[in-house]
Amino acid sequence: QVQLVESGGGLVQAGGSLRLSCAASGISFMLNAMGWYRQAPGKQRELVVSITRGGNTNYADSVKGRFTISRNLAKNTVYLQMDSLKPEDTAVYFCQITSREVYWGQGTQVTVSS
Repeated sequence: QVQLVESGGGLVQAGGSLRLSCAASGISFMLNAMGWYRQAPGKQRELVVSITRGGNTNYADSVKGRFTISRNLAKNTVYLQMDSLKPEDTAVYFCQITSREVYWGQGTQVTVSS
């Protein structure tokens, strides 16, 4: 059974930082591509960053230079370091992994106050 569990969200002031974690069980980040997505109220879910099995990354223009994805393959965990946060980064953040199926975590709320 595949399970993705996000953590690390919270309330932070603009300019602050948060680090999100996505811990996987039943599936390996080493063998599959994954991504971080976010969904703000009233908006569609959007890709924040994706990472291939080989470690190649693709960031949304809106987060380039501020967000960094990393992996700890021994812990089967992926992180999203978010710096210089802006109010427009406020959203529920989800991790997703693609194997023969697409799996989603339950999401973690990030709120950035101005």
